[in-house]
Amino acid sequence: QVQLVESGGGLVQAGESLRLSCAASGSIFSINGMGWYRQAPGKQRELVAAITSGGSTNYGDAVKGRFTLSRDNAKNTVYLQMYSLKPEDTAVYYCHFPRFGYNYWGQGTQVTVSS
Repeated sequence: QVQLVESGGGLVQAGESLRLSCAASGSIFSINGMGWYRQAPGKQRELVAAITSGGSTNYGDAVKGRFTLSRDNAKNTVYLQMYSLKPEDTAVYYCHFPRFGYNYWGQGTQVTVSS
């Protein structure tokens, strides 16, 4: 079992920044890919950013150039630094930990961007 604990969501104004953290714990025996997805009301869950075990990153088109994903392997933690936030970034953000064909998800953290 893997547990994911997210933190850092909140309410900000457009143009401001926010940082999300996701710490993984439990049955983790090696460096694993991790990432963030988000889901806005009435919309499908979409990729925000992901990082592979080797450190390569991939970003959703909507956030490229504004969000940065990094990781601390020693802490099994990923950080999503979000800059220049827009109202359309408002969503519940979920940490994602895929392993052996199974997807672990965090409980979600709300990010609300006011105009």
